[in-house]
Amino acid sequence: MAVLEQRSGADPVPSAVTIAHVVYALHAFAIVAGIAGTATIVGSFIGSVPSIVAVILNYAKRGDARGTWIDSHYRWQIRTFWFALAWFLVGWFFILTLVGVVVGGPILIALTVWLVYRIARGWLRLNDRRPMYV
Repeated sequence: MAVLEQRSGADPVPSAVTIAHVVYALHAFAIVAGIAGTATIVGSFIGSVPSIVAVILNYAKRGDARGTWIDSHYRWQIRTFWFALAWFLVGWFFILTLVGVVVGGPILIALTVWLVYRIARGWLRLNDRRPMYV
């Protein structure tokens, strides 16, 4: 962890910080839309336009963050999306097999909690101008 803090001494381009905030906001909006709407939180997170736009922004603007403390937030956000997609597929695989909801349901519930935690923790650390430990 100390290596990341030492390496992350460079100040990021202001637009890189703004994009990181926008990405957290888009993901948070997708979560809220999942809570308020007919979709699930996980389904809204991985399948909604705001989250897909957020991931595209992450990849498009990642170069602006390289070598700074904000780079860890870009990695955190990208990994959150892809791990969520992977666990979503695992959960639904179990739901569609004989094992069913007994295994798949808890996976999707745990994934929902994990997503809320990842977005909240990341955004709080970004507000404090602190790197993520990925």
